[in-house]
Amino acid sequence: MRRKSLYIILVAAGIAVAPSCKKYLAVDSPSTILIEETFKTVSNSNSAVVGVYAMLIGDNGYGSRIACLFPQSADDFKTSGDYSADDRRGISMYGASAGNTDLINPFNQLFKGIERANNCIKYIPLSNPYKSGTAEEQATMRKLYGEALTLRAQFYYEAIRNWGDLPAHFVPAADMVDLYQARVDQDTIYDHLLNDLAIAEDLIPWRSKSPDKNLRLTKAAVKGLRARIALARGGYALRTATHTMERRSDYKKYYEIALKECKEIMDQPGEHGLNPVYENIFKSLHTSTRMDDAHELIFEVGAFGGNASTDSKLGYYNGLRHNTSSKFGGGGGGINALPTYFYEFDSIADCRRDVTINCFEIDKDSKKIMNTGIAMTDGKFRRSWTAITGTSQNLAIDWPILRFADILLMYAEADNEVNGAPSSLAQNALDMVRRRAYAGHEDKLPAIPADKEGFFKAIVQERLLEFGGEGIRKYDLIRWNLLATKLSETKTKLRQFMVGEGRYANLPLYVYTKPADYNLLPSVLEVSKLDNYGGEPAKTLFEPGLGASTAPSGYTSKAWRAAVNEAYLTNELKGYVYYFEENKKELFPIPTDALNTNFKLKQNFGYN
Repeated sequence: MRRKSLYIILVAAGIAVAPSCKKYLAVDSPSTILIEETFKTVSNSNSAVVGVYAMLIGDNGYGSRIACLFPQSADDFKTSGDYSADDRRGISMYGASAGNTDLINPFNQLFKGIERANNCIKYIPLSNPYKSGTAEEQATMRKLYGEALTLRAQFYYEAIRNWGDLPAHFVPAADMVDLYQARVDQDTIYDHLLNDLAIAEDLIPWRSKSPDKNLRLTKAAVKGLRARIALARGGYALRTATHTMERRSDYKKYYEIALKECKEIMDQPGEHGLNPVYENIFKSLHTSTRMDDAHELIFEVGAFGGNASTDSKLGYYNGLRHNTSSKFGGGGGGINALPTYFYEFDSIADCRRDVTINCFEIDKDSKKIMNTGIAMTDGKFRRSWTAITGTSQNLAIDWPILRFADILLMYAEADNEVNGAPSSLAQNALDMVRRRAYAGHEDKLPAIPADKEGFFKAIVQERLLEFGGEGIRKYDLIRWNLLATKLSETKTKLRQFMVGEGRYANLPLYVYTKPADYNLLPSVLEVSKLDNYGGEPAKTLFEPGLGASTAPSGYTSKAWRAAVNEAYLTNELKGYVYYFEENKKELFPIPTDALNTNFKLKQNFGYN
């Protein structure tokens, strides 16, 4: 019902969404009269705002490319396949060209969303229902205005973290004296967005007071986005002027904004909390039957309609690999976990590992069987968690943008930075996230550091474990100026994994497996019931094993450590982040089509 209802609204929104950019900076001049007519009623104004929401989803939004391709790679996942500068693999290996086909359409869609939001932001406050309607009409119109401000901030935040400095479009294209705009320092845009969100949070109600509940933005979503943007503004970024990763001297005041916003969400415990079952957060994204009574999911992008514009390919492109002949239909496997990421989790206590990483796939007989060490996939999106079977590529799986665990960890991080050491409340926020992950194994919880540096390192590690596969890690590392460091560390770990050194010394070269029943059990239990020679994965993936490529009778051999070879590390077609260059590749190239459309737009440093 949740998706169906919003789908109907989106269809209706077609009346209001026509006045928008068809292509970045190639703008039709819409009729002002037509736009003003659109905003004469609350109903049509609502449709116009839903038309802004529509730019979040689809193949070129959080339904595929922005969610699945743009965040690769970090120290958790990478895209499968061999390098090409002109597609998704070029993005994952930090070697994307300006003509990369997976960049231009998302770039255009983000600016189309900004343009649609700009129309709403201009015309809603000028409308009669906003200025002189009934009290109920005015409250609704104020909420719509706040939603438009917030959505514009989300689009700009996504664009800036991928492309850096960009033109500042804060009025409709029809009002621009000059459509050809030069790039503006991202700090200027971020400051504008932070001010917008300060306005929006006073206009949008808390979840419990909202008529839309899970469908739309709530006060917590606005505050959480403001905290996230504040941390980006206070963090490091690749600067156009110096071609260097830098953060500004006044960065702490932005951490103070994040601290305030997160605390205000935490002070409303009836609005959002931690889902007691980690796995259920992600199952809730797959079905209209919610398994999130705590409302940990604060802001998600709805997917619906079975098409490339309003639905998602989550679970089809990424997620658990399903053989085409399985009863579920085919899909998954486009994103692979780094084998070293599997070993970052506590092997006994942390339930997040088997939710976040699929060490198995579904075969043609709909049974589960172990993967190789480099074929593990991201686990939070699974075709078999949906009711959609057959050949469909659109599985109506939502994308999580913000959840309460992030509020807790942003608060803890900001508190530590502002105060020079973590307060007891910051330590408790980290502890809450960990305790959920270690439920039933609290005796194995790591100690929480009391010093600034130690606590920051704990936050860096916790966010790696908590948000794997949710499109967050790479951008965290960039704002901390740790991307180059962590990529280098991961290369070292991968080589140690390959040769069996250090923490990886006792791991098997091969594992031996055969198909086992796939019963859709909780992930930790499902993994424990894999049929591996020598026992459960908790044993076979942590002991040397037989060391031979030939499997015992009745089993199939799967390369584990042996799956990582020199090509995986250093080959120009397969090598992990092979083309990364510090102080260059933290950003994508501006798409060629955008440069050709706007002669004032200059290419990012390091790209031709």
